[in-house]
Amino acid sequence: MDLNLVVLAGRLASPIELRTFPNGNRLFRCLLTVISDRPRRRVDVIGVSLWSPPDHLCEGPWEVGERVFVAGSIQRRFWAENPEQVSRLEVVAKQVVRRPGELDLNYEDVCEPPKNSAESADLRATHAT
Repeated sequence: MDLNLVVLAGRLASPIELRTFPNGNRLFRCLLTVISDRPRRRVDVIGVSLWSPPDHLCEGPWEVGERVFVAGSIQRRFWAENPEQVSRLEVVAKQVVRRPGELDLNYEDVCEPPKNSAESADLRATHAT
């Protein structure tokens, strides 16, 4: 059995981005800074996307440097850019919370695929602009 499950605790690296598409879908995006000390010290900045975020996440203010917890899965996104095809890895979140006590890990909620293909089409459109 394969498993694609990511749980991150880090800090906001940039202001959040909230987009609403013509079909009504909403997308919450942010960059998360995660510091690791082993095997050597490094800082990773990881893109996070959350489709259909709950209303309380869309209300501000969010502060750069604020502690954020994320549960979801890794996905590689592909798009065309000046005849080349490029890609990047990002976390497709099922949950984004500001406090650790609110993180409720449930395997089915975190690991299930997107509910509809409109979410994927909308995200492809974000890379085309």
